[in-house]
Amino acid sequence: MTTTTPDTPVLNPRVIALAHYAARALLENVLARHGATFQQSVTLRLAAVAEGPVERDRIAEGLVGALKIDATQAHSVVDELVSAGLLARHESSQVRITDAGRALFETTSAETAPITARVYAGIPAQDLAVAGRVLSLITERADEELADLTK
Repeated sequence: MTTTTPDTPVLNPRVIALAHYAARALLENVLARHGATFQQSVTLRLAAVAEGPVERDRIAEGLVGALKIDATQAHSVVDELVSAGLLARHESSQVRITDAGRALFETTSAETAPITARVYAGIPAQDLAVAGRVLSLITERADEELADLTK
């Protein structure tokens, strides 16, 4: 375990936000070189891991849950990707990732992998496990609070 000093920040919303935005900036830099946005990247990932056609509403729900956007925005991102040829309509209510969409997803994933490896290098596995558990719990609780607010 990493020891703390008086200068070691305690996990709080600001620390989480700074880490999120720093990591997101790295990803967005890679995505920008390929003409893609963060929201499009999240959408392509949802379609890529589905390993086949997926209900359009399921993709939208995944975006709403992950990005905390409304359903209209989520469907708009899906429409952007269909228009760009990165997703294709399949049957009446499904979409599937196209070869071009998979290529973009795989290319940006491959380009971000070494960056991520450098960012995480030297962090003990135990610390990463603790951070993962704590951040997952914070996410779960925040999602519960958000659900209560939107009732």
